Amino acid sequence: MTNNLDNLATALYVTTDDLLKERPDLAPWRPTVGIAPQLTDAELVPLAMMQAMLGFTSEARWLRRSRARLRHLFQYRPQQPGYNKRLRKAAELLRQATRILATSTSAWTDAVWNVDSTPVECGRSRETVKRSDLAGWAEYGYCASHSRFFWGLRLHLVCTLQGLPVAFALIGAKADERETLLDLLAAEPHLVAARPGQTLIGDKNYFGRDFEHELAQRGIQLLRPTRKGARQRPGGSLFKPLRQVIESVNETFKGQLNLEDYRGRTPRGVIARVTQRMLALTAAIWHNDHTGQATLRSLTS
Repeated sequence: MTNNLDNLATALYVTTDDLLKERPDLAPWRPTVGIAPQLTDAELVPLAMMQAMLGFTSEARWLRRSRARLRHLFQYRPQQPGYNKRLRKAAELLRQATRILATSTSAWTDAVWNVDSTPVECGRSRETVKRSDLAGWAEYGYCASHSRFFWGLRLHLVCTLQGLPVAFALIGAKADERETLLDLLAAEPHLVAARPGQTLIGDKNYFGRDFEHELAQRGIQLLRPTRKGARQRPGGSLFKPLRQVIESVNETFKGQLNLEDYRGRTPRGVIARVTQRMLALTAAIWHNDHTGQATLRSLTS
C-alpha cells in the first residue's frame, strides 16, 4: 500500500469485498429475481468514503465529479436518487466495514479511551421542527462549549488517543451522556471484556458515584476534571492535554468531514451520512497506519 487516495479506495474495495464474501448477510436486502445493480455493494463503500473524504456534501455534485474524474475506479455510477437509496440501505454495511478497518490498526489496542458528545444540528427554523421527519428523535438542547441552543441530536463518540472511533451513538440532544455511555458499553460487552484495566477520559459531565461504580465493575478507570466544590481528584492536571484529543476529533468531523452539513432529512438518511463520515476517518487512520505515516489522523496525507 502507498499513501494515495486511489490506493486507499482500492484497498477498501478489496476489504469490503472479502467481508461480503464471509458475511453475505451484511449486504442490503434485494429480491433474488430482478435486475442486478451495476454498482456492487463492495464498490458503493469506497465511493461513499471518497465523497466524505473529499468534502462533497451534495450527492448530485459528487456523482458528476466522479463521472468526470473517477472512471478508472468506478465503471458505473447511479443517478442521485438511486445513490441516495443505496446509501441509506447500506448503513449497516458501512458500520461493519468501519469496525473491520478499526480492528486492523495498531491503535485499536490503545489502553486509553476518550469519550465526549458533540451537537449534530438538524434544523433552525420553527417550521422545520414542525415538519421534519426527525421530530421525536431530535430535541432542543444546549451546547456549553459553543454557548448556543440547537435542535437536533448529539453524536456520542468513544475513541482512542489517535482519534480512532471505537463506538458511537446518535441520541437526542437532551439524553444523559452517562446513560448513553453505559448503553454503548452494554451493547458491545466484548469491547471491555478483552481490555482489563482500560482507562477512560471524560469531561465534568461524566460524574456520579453509581456511574463510576458501574464503570469499575466493567474494569474501566474513569479520569475526569474535578467538579466545582468537590474534592480534588488525583491526576487531574496530567490528562488535560489528552482531553483535547476528543475535541480535535470532533473538529475533524465538523471542519474537514462536514458533519454539520450532512443534509440528512430522515432518520435513515442521518444515520447513513454520519456513519459515512465515521468510515472516512477510520479509513484514513487505517491507511496511514499501514503506510507508516507519523500522524495517523491526517486526511491531507
